[in-house]
Amino acid sequence: MIRLAILADLHANLAATLAVHADIQRRGLTDIWVLGDLVGKGPRPREVLDWTQAHATRVIQGNWDARVAGATHRPQDLWPRSKLSPEGLAYLGALPYGIEEQFGGAWWRFVHASSRGLFHRLYPHSSLHDQLEAFAPNAQFGLKAHADALVYADMHEALMLDVEGRPLINCGSVGNPLDSTLPCYLVLEFDPHGPSHSATYVRLTYDRDEEISAAEASGMPFTREYVAELLTGAYQKRRARTGE
Repeated sequence: MIRLAILADLHANLAATLAVHADIQRRGLTDIWVLGDLVGKGPRPREVLDWTQAHATRVIQGNWDARVAGATHRPQDLWPRSKLSPEGLAYLGALPYGIEEQFGGAWWRFVHASSRGLFHRLYPHSSLHDQLEAFAPNAQFGLKAHADALVYADMHEALMLDVEGRPLINCGSVGNPLDSTLPCYLVLEFDPHGPSHSATYVRLTYDRDEEISAAEASGMPFTREYVAELLTGAYQKRRARTGE
């Protein structure tokens, strides 16, 4: 079997990332794909970036990665940017938009937010038209195939839908889940000799108190909102004079 551990939205939460990595190792998974948002929101961007570079086999860019690398200049972008080396920022800025691979004769597409752009959101309640459009090619971002299945992140909510026969799967969030307080990742398994696949979500506990302590000692902006999200699993809007 081809077995992939699909992670996303680590958001500089080192404690959750290390807990997920330990679980991946216990399961004997060696192929780790990270679907973006390595940094932003959490207190340890350098450590999570280092972990990703050391252990991930495939990595794509998330919207926060692009923002921290220089796309925007909000307070929540500037703080993690100041903690990363020029080489780390260049790495984030150069990450590819998506991955397209064939498994079992079907084209599987992996993106962070959607097939239309890093800052375009594909919601669970998006229209059927928007959902179907997510499988279409988009040459602007190097998405050449008409996808038979789509795996994405960004919403921080695990989701599995059937869109007129095409799987639409959100892998959930490791570092900032907003459908639970527990980190979530996805295990995909493909039969190399046939058309079948399976998709399994994994949730686990981690040392949340240690992560909160790291956030409170970090001096990062919006610490209160970040801690509230870890404790409740509910999104706390971040507003500043320069924008949300």
